[in-house]
Amino acid sequence: MRLTGVVSRGIRAPIIKEGDDLAKIVTESVINASREEGFALHDKDVVAITESIVARSEGNYVTVDDIALDVKNKFKSDEIGLIFPILSRNRFSILLKGIARGVKKIYLMLSYPSDEVGNHLVSLDDIDSKNVNPYSDVLTLEKYRELFGYPVHEFTGIDYVEFYQEIIRAENCEVEVIFANNPRTILNYTKNILAADIHTRFRTKRILKESGASVVLGLDDLCNASINGSGYNSKYGLLGSNLATGEKVKLFPETGDELVHKVQKNIKEIANVDVEVMVYGDGAFKDPQGKIWELADPVVSPFHTEGLKGTPNELKIKYLADNEFKDLKGEALNEAIREKINNKAADLKGTNQTLGTTPRQITDLLGSLCDLTSGSGDKGTPIILVQGYFDNFSSK
Repeated sequence: MRLTGVVSRGIRAPIIKEGDDLAKIVTESVINASREEGFALHDKDVVAITESIVARSEGNYVTVDDIALDVKNKFKSDEIGLIFPILSRNRFSILLKGIARGVKKIYLMLSYPSDEVGNHLVSLDDIDSKNVNPYSDVLTLEKYRELFGYPVHEFTGIDYVEFYQEIIRAENCEVEVIFANNPRTILNYTKNILAADIHTRFRTKRILKESGASVVLGLDDLCNASINGSGYNSKYGLLGSNLATGEKVKLFPETGDELVHKVQKNIKEIANVDVEVMVYGDGAFKDPQGKIWELADPVVSPFHTEGLKGTPNELKIKYLADNEFKDLKGEALNEAIREKINNKAADLKGTNQTLGTTPRQITDLLGSLCDLTSGSGDKGTPIILVQGYFDNFSSK
């Protein structure tokens, strides 16, 4: 029996620029790391590539002016309701700049006590102490300030309400702030709505359309086609984008499917192993201190090879040891569990033997591992090699 399980390695790579042959760079980086560090590549290893370098190599960018033009063309109105944006300098502030540049007035409706991904404006304890019901109560800016004052984000130290107002006003756009969690509330102010939520966007847009809105768009409906030669994302639009400069936005990658299959083919030709390859963005996990749910991208992995589809089919060793094999110990217990694993059914869904296993997609689990391994700062490892992920206790 092998004495190690899953290993996640950050792989150093050159700084990627627009036009670089990313498939070649990823392949060479993995192969060179293997040779220099003295580890072998194996079948079912996973090569994961962060979405940011994919989009950068594509040159998949739009400008603030591109966003403003798309807003003008698609709304054809001087005022809109902008509802449920996340509270983020990196993710949303640059988009807000473009949206505000495209209209003359924004009714900004913020969800409370937190945004969709867990960034809190105020705490639940504050809500309770003020006898506020976030499911039904609509707060004006004045009422919000009267109740809660000027709270700032725990980690960034920013008052996002004031921050977003300043961005809008800097574009010579008027702003009125409302706090509510029912999307229908915005219809009391305008019938033209941009829904900025991510994972709940389909429901939000459906409710608004059914409730009489004139124009309903989501962030996925903006910059989903090229604007005067700009980049675009046909499926996600502005979702998954990040600030690049004060006037430029990096979009979620568009052409990753070709990339993952090319890297898979390259490594097979050079190392004669069948690896799986994926592009990953945010992991999907929650920070217990700041209450932030990390997933601000529309999906964890927008592109991956076929072997990464599906969910794990695993037995819970702890359950087996405490129940079916409770009278065994030592090597007899080990051997019984190995035998059980080797002969497990192809689909264990719903059986007691899976109690406590994580019911998530393989790409979401791997993406979370890779996101934590690569970090978000200056580690310089935008490629992750995961080995042993598909092994188990019985693997030789």
